[in-house]
Amino acid sequence: MGIFSSIKDAIWGEDEADDADKAEKPAPAPAAKPAAPAAPEPMSEVDVAFKLDSIDGSDSLNWRTSIVDLMKLIGLDASYANRKELAEEMGMTDYSGEAEENIALHRHVMTRLAEAGGRVPADLRD
Repeated sequence: MGIFSSIKDAIWGEDEADDADKAEKPAPAPAAKPAAPAAPEPMSEVDVAFKLDSIDGSDSLNWRTSIVDLMKLIGLDASYANRKELAEEMGMTDYSGEAEENIALHRHVMTRLAEAGGRVPADLRD
């Protein structure tokens, strides 16, 4: 599992990961029962900003622009080595950890979260 997957899983939460596991396994055939009203399907879209703002400590970290603070907030190692690996996952070559690169990396991550079904404010994306 890559760094981006760890970020996504931390934001989406355990339930989303469990849903993905359930989707991969075929469900057993149900016994014949009277038809029950269909339960509403859970929303797959995750409000990324709301979820991150809801984490303890979010008010003391600048997660909205800092990849380091975003990683710290969700409990990931924000070391240069991990950020470099994440940058490679995002298609960024020659990552050196400069401030401009970290801002671009953060925006790439937010864009990918939006592509994965997250609701991410436009000002946080590429």
